[in-house]
Amino acid sequence: MLPHLNHEGTTNDSEDEEEPERPLSEFYPYIRCALCSHFLIDATTIIECLHTFCKSCIVKHFFYNNRCPTCSTVVHQTQPTYNIRPDRQLQDIVYKMVPFLEESERKQMCQFYKERGLDVPNTVVISPPGPVVIKRQKKENIPPSVFTIPPELDVSLLLEFVGAEEGIANYKPLERRYVRVSGEATVRHVEIFIRRMMELSSACQVDVVCGDHLLDHFQSLKDIQSFVGEEALQDGLLVLHFGLVLPSQP
Repeated sequence: MLPHLNHEGTTNDSEDEEEPERPLSEFYPYIRCALCSHFLIDATTIIECLHTFCKSCIVKHFFYNNRCPTCSTVVHQTQPTYNIRPDRQLQDIVYKMVPFLEESERKQMCQFYKERGLDVPNTVVISPPGPVVIKRQKKENIPPSVFTIPPELDVSLLLEFVGAEEGIANYKPLERRYVRVSGEATVRHVEIFIRRMMELSSACQVDVVCGDHLLDHFQSLKDIQSFVGEEALQDGLLVLHFGLVLPSQP
């Protein structure tokens, strides 16, 4: 039987081929802790620079140092643990990429509590394994996402770039315009995100505007959404416009 030809005279065999699998090691920089070099457990992110570590590792680090281990940013002058947050979405990704990691971690936690004669919290109780059913699915029947959005990520942003002042160059386009974050995040965190994504020079300044209001770094997104009102929303998204300017000369 001859293969089916499309209108260009080529076969459609490539449509049935699965995408090549990538080795897990390619993702190590994103799913391993820089302090212990193991896969992330209780992934915890520093809100000042967005670097992520195991919770136990970064808390121990802050006993003797108030800077980020990766970029040396001062996290907080006196209480650096104030500026870290759990990253449950990243932890879900790690557990799904590394087989049996979650089960192994729960077993260790159960053993920890039992050795000390403590009650095991319900959150770490291991459910008895059930029958494994393997069902082959076609590609088009695979659900688009297996992750749920954590409730603390309660603000959806639309970041609109309005341009750069003359003299500012060599920056990347912002590919992620739609971002879901916590309402407790501030304009400063949005600026850090923009700087990292666009690889901006420290010589330029990021001005963020909502409606007709030029925003201050300390303002939280929840407060901005409250005082600007419906005019700041577009299809349920909080719209923030930003531009790149040169700092004013003294």
